[in-house]
Amino acid sequence: MSVDRPRPLVAGNWKMNGLKSSANVLEEIHAGYTPGLKAKVELAVCPPATLIGLLAKRAIGSRIAIGGQDCHAKESGAYTGDLSAEMLADAGATYVLAGHSERRQYHKEKDVDVCAKAVAAHRAGLTAIVCVGETREERESGKTLGVVRKQLRGSIPVDSNSHNLVVAYEPVWAIGTGLTPTAADVAEVHALIRDELRRLVGKADSARVRILYGGSVKPSNAAELMAVENVNGALVGGASLVAADFLAIAGAYLG
Repeated sequence: MSVDRPRPLVAGNWKMNGLKSSANVLEEIHAGYTPGLKAKVELAVCPPATLIGLLAKRAIGSRIAIGGQDCHAKESGAYTGDLSAEMLADAGATYVLAGHSERRQYHKEKDVDVCAKAVAAHRAGLTAIVCVGETREERESGKTLGVVRKQLRGSIPVDSNSHNLVVAYEPVWAIGTGLTPTAADVAEVHALIRDELRRLVGKADSARVRILYGGSVKPSNAAELMAVENVNGALVGGASLVAADFLAIAGAYLG
C-alpha cells in the first residue's frame, strides 16, 4: 500500500531577533500566503518568546503556525528565566524547536537534554522539531552520518510519531555562513534520517514524519533543495525575517 507524502513544512526561526513591530512581518507573510500556497505547504514562525502570544493572536485565521525556540524539560519549578512547554502552548504555540545547534553549542545541550525537551513538548501537546547536524570538522573527517545517527537515537523520544515529531537536518557549518551542502550530500543525510526513523518511530509511520533541511536556505537555492528526495520542507533562519524571501522559499513548492 502506498504512503502519502507528508505535507511540506517551511518554518522560520527568528532566533534573538524581533520586537513588537515585527508583527508586521507576520502580517506580510499572511498577505502573501495565497490559497494556492496554502494547498501546497504549511508555514510556521518561531519568534522570540516575548512575541509568541502577540503573533499567535495575529495568526488566528491565517493557518500560519507559531512555535517556540526552546523549552524546559519540567512543567514548572524554580528555574529562573526558563519557559515550560506548557507555557508555550498556553501562549498559543503549536511547535517548539529542540536541540538547535546553537543550543547544543552555546548552552552545552546533550542528546539526553534534547530528548527530555522533546518529551516535554509532547506532554504539552506541541510538535517537537528536533534538530540534528554535524560541524565542519566532523564533515571533513567523514563522520557526518555517524554524528547524525547518534543524535537521532539520543534525541528522539520513544513516543514520537508523525503528529508530534518533525526532524530538521542543519549542518552546523552551513548555518548563517552562506554555504550549503550539495544536493547529493543532503540526499544522503536525509536518506539516513528516514532509515533511522523506521527504527525509532516504526515502519508504518516513519514515511509521514517530515524531515526539513536548514542552513543558509534562501530563495535562490530553495527549489533545488526542496526537490531532493526525503526533503519535506525547510527550517529557515535569516531569510524568514523578510516576508518576501520567506514566501519565495515556500513558493518553491508551486513549481
